[in-house]
Amino acid sequence: MSGITFTLVSCVFFMALVAWVSYLKTRNSVNDSDGYFLAGRGLTGGFIAGSLLLTNLSAEQLIGLNGQAYRTNLSNMAWEVTAAFAIVIMALILLPRYLGGAFSTLPEFLSKRYDESVRRYTVILFMLGYMFVTIPSVLYSGALAILRLFDVPELLGISFQSSVWLVIWVIGIIGAIYAIFGGLKAVAVSDTLNGIGLLFIGLIVPVLGFIALGNGDMLDGIKTITTENPEKLNAIGSSTDSVPFSTIFTGMIFMNMFYWGTNQYVIQRTLGAKNLAEGQKGVLLSGFYKLTVPFMMMIPGVIAFHLYGSSMDPVDLAYPTVVSNLLPTFMSGLFLAVLLGAVFSSFNSLLNSAATMFALDVYKAGINKNATDRQLINVSKYFGSVLALVSFFIAPMLMNAPDGLWDLIRRFTGFFNIPIIAIVLVGIVSKRIPALGAKIAIIFHVITYYMLVWGLNQLFNIEITMNFIHISAILFLIEVTIMMVVGRIRPLPEAYEFRANPKVDMVPWKFTIPVSVVLISLVVMVYILFSPIGFAYAGGMVSGWFWPAILGTAVVGGICYLLALKSWNKKYSGFVTRKHEEAVNAEKKFRSA
Repeated sequence: MSGITFTLVSCVFFMALVAWVSYLKTRNSVNDSDGYFLAGRGLTGGFIAGSLLLTNLSAEQLIGLNGQAYRTNLSNMAWEVTAAFAIVIMALILLPRYLGGAFSTLPEFLSKRYDESVRRYTVILFMLGYMFVTIPSVLYSGALAILRLFDVPELLGISFQSSVWLVIWVIGIIGAIYAIFGGLKAVAVSDTLNGIGLLFIGLIVPVLGFIALGNGDMLDGIKTITTENPEKLNAIGSSTDSVPFSTIFTGMIFMNMFYWGTNQYVIQRTLGAKNLAEGQKGVLLSGFYKLTVPFMMMIPGVIAFHLYGSSMDPVDLAYPTVVSNLLPTFMSGLFLAVLLGAVFSSFNSLLNSAATMFALDVYKAGINKNATDRQLINVSKYFGSVLALVSFFIAPMLMNAPDGLWDLIRRFTGFFNIPIIAIVLVGIVSKRIPALGAKIAIIFHVITYYMLVWGLNQLFNIEITMNFIHISAILFLIEVTIMMVVGRIRPLPEAYEFRANPKVDMVPWKFTIPVSVVLISLVVMVYILFSPIGFAYAGGMVSGWFWPAILGTAVVGGICYLLALKSWNKKYSGFVTRKHEEAVNAEKKFRSA
């Protein structure tokens, strides 16, 4: 049996195994709208974490992050590692609000807080972002990896461009079948199984890279990347990097909060949680997965730089090159299955979430208010099919991305992430700001963001040198101010009052605060590890300040952990319970009136 045949056969075997287990777990569970859109509100923490892992860590990360590490350094890990702060906010603050209101989508939450027009505005933002940016990038990055792994142009005797189109359509059609016909539970189960494979492969590839770099000695390989060009391991980005370190404390905070706290295709699996405790477990566990990203999805890019030099073009070929050259043939089928699983996961989740929003926030909310569950499911399937077809035509255009896939995606998501997180946060903390403020903020952001990032240069030859992440932070503050001013001039006649009507148990997880403390402490340690006093130290493997910094972080984290166990978690649980009871009483009062 040839190498390619073996790879394909073993890949089909692993994928069929995942599909079969997913089928067994989801039989007779998608007969109503809750079953199809929210997995019957029965997902446990393990499935939520596994699905969040695969939804977030896709070929986009495997290809894009390794490409950036190959091109520059580890500064782009900020997008992944510092997401832990947003994850903690999601678990502690936002999730109790979402589950307490039994919301199926974020736009539904906004319709309750503002009005139906704000709901439509956010649906449009999500749909345009998914259609033109997120879904195409997932398909293209997956196609790029497969092209390099199998040399499809040589194998089929067609051009590179034709190969990209072909592979995108093949993996897109297969992935769409999962999402359109299986619903959220099928996505969650398959994601969890593929997530196990991704973690395995993700850790194996850098190990093989170190062995190759050290001529058979893994420790020599590790020593090589820490002593030769150690600046490649620096995560403290300078002003010339695409992610300066200062951006972690400005726009990146809000971008990550959007992704982990309001992005429908991410939060939808948390909305399907069995109860609040399981939802919080799943969200926080996904934060620990994020800490592995530098090791799994950036170190191979650094290894590629040491093995193959700096002339690789495009840079997004770094990871596929390492895999195709170093991964043993007997593991290639598993890798391909995991890679496709990662692509399918993000693609499935995006389609499922977009179809959910269309069915519930467009069709039921504005077209057919009396739609049955069967009608909603059918409408979502039709819309998902159309959206998939459109994305198949857009994805190949990403071949023209000049600075790598990762930077392009992050810039374009800036169109919709900041205004959505702004109106959500203002909606939660305020009671008098009207829908008009949210609408003005959304329109202002889309126009102003385009002008500052691209428009002024394209139209008037005026270049804004400020990093787009800082621009996003400034726009966030301006948009919050706009909403506050509108709220002062034209406040709501009656103060908004959140009313709870939960469908699941709302008792918080007893280890929510202690686990959050551990997660944040580990984020600090990872940054110390990949800093000029850690592996990026020019005078050796690490500097003399490394171990004192690690020890100091551990001591502070340990003290906070003990305090969390002793009192903080009890106070938090009491606060959540009290607020929930007030919201339930408000709902009862509203119904009786």
